[in-house]
Amino acid sequence: MSPDEGHRKENQVTESRTPKPAAPGFVVLQELKNGKWEFLGEVPRRRGLSARAARSQAILDATGGKANRGDVYAAVLRSEWRIAMDWVPPKAT
Repeated sequence: MSPDEGHRKENQVTESRTPKPAAPGFVVLQELKNGKWEFLGEVPRRRGLSARAARSQAILDATGGKANRGDVYAAVLRSEWRIAMDWVPPKAT
C-alpha cells in the first residue's frame, strides 16, 4: 500500500465520523378540544417559501392536505423543538 492510499483511508474514516446537519423541518401539532396537543408528525421544510408559508405548508403536509379551518395547529422548527426539550431542573437549595 502506498503512503497516499493510507492517507485516503484515514480521511475517509474522519469524514464518516463528521455528523451531517439535519435538514430543516417542522414538528407539527394539533390542539385537541380538551386543550391537549397531539403530535401529527415531522415534515421537511419546503425551500423557497417564506417562514409563514413554510409553516402553513408543513401543516398541510402533516395532515395530508386535510387541515380544517378553525382548528389550531402549530408548526415548530425541528431545531427549536430539540432545544426546547433540553431542560435541566434547578439545583435544590
